Amino acid sequence: MIRILLADDQRLVRAGIRSILDDEDDLQVVAEAADGHAALTACRELRPDVVLMDIRMPGMDGLEAARRIADDERLKAVKVVMLTTFDLDEYVYGALRAGVTGFLVKDTEPAELLHAVRVAVRGDALISPSVTRRLIAEFADRPDSTRAPDRRLDVLTAREREVMRLIAAGRTNDEIAAQLVLSPLTAKTHVSRIMAKLGARDRSQVVVMAYEYRMVSPGRPTD
Repeated sequence: MIRILLADDQRLVRAGIRSILDDEDDLQVVAEAADGHAALTACRELRPDVVLMDIRMPGMDGLEAARRIADDERLKAVKVVMLTTFDLDEYVYGALRAGVTGFLVKDTEPAELLHAVRVAVRGDALISPSVTRRLIAEFADRPDSTRAPDRRLDVLTAREREVMRLIAAGRTNDEIAAQLVLSPLTAKTHVSRIMAKLGARDRSQVVVMAYEYRMVSPGRPTD
């Protein structure tokens, strides 16, 4: 059973999302929160698998709450998916860099919402691929000193760099395995080693690093 925390200051929005999730046998909404403080408290008490978090909330906003969750070692297993009304929101890029798994626009189709929750738990792919890669490319292309080449990439083997570029292209483990003619287990092992070597919380951070360290160029094919 996948345990979910809903955090949004609009009760009707929470009710709508909850009605979609409650219809699924493998999903359970364990709590709701109307602001970032309440979300953080509930997260620490209940340790949900996934937090669906609105970015803009009164008091502590969703971005700050997400950062605190990502920085809390006790909540390392908790995946945060940000919710936004905009498909290109600068806050979202900051959220991804802070360790958030990904994001969804609020008017996404129910099937995509359900898929996103399951994918977040599995850690297999970037959330909302229709907009997330476009957002990362948009903000990674801006002048930023953090985008300079980083010596941490020196720890990666040539094969791991190849796998990292495919992760940045939004490929799943199975797709990476097929493209590189590897077994799915070997592809998964490469992905795990890349995250461990780079200190990445999940695949989303690996994608951000790939853009920031110029392993891939925004607007250009990654394969």
